[in-house]
Amino acid sequence: MKKVNENDFEYRFGDNGPKYLLQGPNVDIGIVVLKPGQDFPNHYHTTCEEDFYILEGSIDFYINNNKYTAKPGDLIQCRPGDSHYLFNNSSEIFKAVFIKSPHITEKDSVIVDNPIIN
Repeated sequence: MKKVNENDFEYRFGDNGPKYLLQGPNVDIGIVVLKPGQDFPNHYHTTCEEDFYILEGSIDFYINNNKYTAKPGDLIQCRPGDSHYLFNNSSEIFKAVFIKSPHITEKDSVIVDNPIIN
């Protein structure tokens, strides 16, 4: 058993970006925050599935270069090999829980070119 609190962890970029709440042994769970106008680079995972449950705000997800707008209560599934790019095109802060499974210790992310946004 393990208990953690979100406030005990730091976002990657100070007050935004991802932060992990749990890493392993079987799953990784974290929070991601993007401010209006911010994005997170397009990437895919070779082994892991990554799922996002939207808590606050809205976000444009580009999955395999197809745009999907997500709002609170939506769940987005990205299977291994699905490129995913997040862009906060709204005037509100975006916040979501992300879950990556299985947990692996080697680098699983591959950065690719961002999609063309029209």
